[in-house]
Amino acid sequence: MPIDAAKATSAEPRTTELAWDHKDVQLYHLGIGAGAATPERPHAATDPDELRYTLESALHVLPSFATVAGGGMALAGGLSAPGIDVDLAAVLHGGQTVTVHRPLPVNGRATQTSTVPAVYDKGKAAVIVLRSEVADDDGPLWTCDTQIFVRGEGGFGGERGPSVRGELPDRAPDLTTERLVRADQALLYRLSGDWNPLHADPEFAELAGFDRPILHGLCSYGVTLKAVVDTALDGDVSRVRSYTTRFAGVVFPGETLRIRLWREPAEAGAGGRIRVSVTAAERDDAPVLADTVVEHG
Repeated sequence: MPIDAAKATSAEPRTTELAWDHKDVQLYHLGIGAGAATPERPHAATDPDELRYTLESALHVLPSFATVAGGGMALAGGLSAPGIDVDLAAVLHGGQTVTVHRPLPVNGRATQTSTVPAVYDKGKAAVIVLRSEVADDDGPLWTCDTQIFVRGEGGFGGERGPSVRGELPDRAPDLTTERLVRADQALLYRLSGDWNPLHADPEFAELAGFDRPILHGLCSYGVTLKAVVDTALDGDVSRVRSYTTRFAGVVFPGETLRIRLWREPAEAGAGGRIRVSVTAAERDDAPVLADTVVEHG
């Protein structure tokens, strides 16, 4: 069914109540590899720096948790908007940005307000831009902007929208680190709210054109931010101001993510920026995440 872009973008905001506690935070962190050994931390399960992700008495919250808080309701809130009636089998996650207004609490109750700021016509596909703004009694917590590609829904005569590609610096990366994706990583990550069988059921994955289940894009997104925080931001999650990426390719459980970081100098009165490239090491550095930037204080 065609998307009614005017109806979607003019619809009244939709609100959803979100709640989470330390168990949700810990499960998410485990789902993106917290506690697993890395070259830098061979004994990560008991490393004090790593316990900040896994032990309730020392817990802090990685900002990418915003994508699953309350069971990952941001995507559902947008795709249920008036004027949007799409086949979920035609939906692809194109890009994601999380902007943090203050550190995320370990235990929280908040209200999510969802809107559709834009629907773009890419010819053979439509791009739905979803925005969810989350606040609690103390004020704004985070804003999520999500780009969803819907195959076969373009050609309705709308604006094509921006096409921004970020160039990586023409020099060697300042840091390179690798993260092994465990064979059971997708099975654990999906417990945070994304139950798509594409990430667990081989038969369903085959129907979707893959020879085996693939990892959630947002799992790679979380793994990458954790690597950036741990290696370039002194393990301090509160330094992250925003984190954006474009999903450029798939990851299969059991593969290794190769994460390259380039620091950019801070401008006067502003924080710093880290550009990131993520590839699949075993597949000749096939792209996984592109146009990836972490803004930090």
